[in-house]
Parts: sequence; C-alpha cells; structure tokens
Amino acid sequence: MSTSSTTDGTSHSHGHNHDHDHDHGHDHEHTHAAPPDDGWEREGVRVIPGDSLDGDTHATPGMQRAAAVNLARVGAQKIWAGTVRIDADAKTGAHHHGHLESVIYVVRGRARMRWGERLEFTAEAGPGDFIYVPPWVPHQEINASADDALECVLMRSDSDAVAINLPHIEPVEKPSTVKWIDPTHTE
Repeated sequence: MSTSSTTDGTSHSHGHNHDHDHDHGHDHEHTHAAPPDDGWEREGVRVIPGDSLDGDTHATPGMQRAAAVNLARVGAQKIWAGTVRIDADAKTGAHHHGHLESVIYVVRGRARMRWGERLEFTAEAGPGDFIYVPPWVPHQEINASADDALECVLMRSDSDAVAINLPHIEPVEKPSTVKWIDPTHTE
C-alpha cells in the first residue's frame, strides 16, 4: 500500500502499491493540474441549474434543444451536454453527427430511432433507457407518441455542434426492429 504526503504534512493511503508497473486499462498519469489563481472556485466543478440552460441552439422544428455544458458556457473541450424536448408526433430529418458519438437518455416519453443508409432499422426507448449513436451513422429521432412530448438528456463527445442533414435518403417503408444484445453479458 502506498501513501503520499500533502502540503500540510498529512498522508493519504491509496490502497495499492506504486512501486511496480501496472496497467489500469487507461493511459494517463496519476497526477492533477496545478490549481488556477482562484483555487478552483470558478474553474472547478460547475453546477448548471436546470432553469439556466441555453435555449439558443440550432433545432429542428418541433424540437427544443438547450445546452448545459459546452465550450462557451463552461469551457468544456471534449463534451457537449444538454436537453432536448420533442413535441408529440414530431421527428427530425435523416442526419448524422460526423465524428461525434452521442448518448441520449430518455427522461419522459417514448423515443423511436431509425438508422441505416435508408433508415431501414428501428428501435424504441422509454424512460430510463439510453440510446447510443456511433459516429457517421445516418439516423432519425422520432417522438413515438402522438399525444405526449418526449424529454431527453443528450451528450456528445465534442463541444462542437455537428449535424449533417441527409435530405437525399429515401427511407424504407417498413424498417426492421433491432433488439440490443449486450456483448458483455451473453447469457
């Protein structure tokens, strides 16, 4: 077990020994940056109140996006996070997000996703479900309810807002339903 001393002379136990080579499955140093002049007060953790989101984002008709975390608001360089509200029966056109990965968490309502070169695949998600959209995948978000709004939390792997519309895609009439299979738990 290793310990390290702090500036005040106290020590912290790490629960593991650092006098050998090891790989934790990630590539980074076990150090942290020097604190900024304000001692992390304004440059440290930020809590963005739900009523303070930035609704001045590009959105599709029938959708309201609001940014919580991005470069302009908090200095985030590798992620974007916010909310999206999709009106009843509304949907996006076919599009992709370039090199970005996206995660959608369904808070309320029913989401229907279509994806593929002709939007030939579909799956639905409800409250508590996560949706993962890999880079470059043509897709369409649809509110599966004709009566209720769909509310989601959205995260992307870069602070840039990348959306490439694909108006040339002719969707198939009846997409195939795809059920996710967890590759880490095959039983």
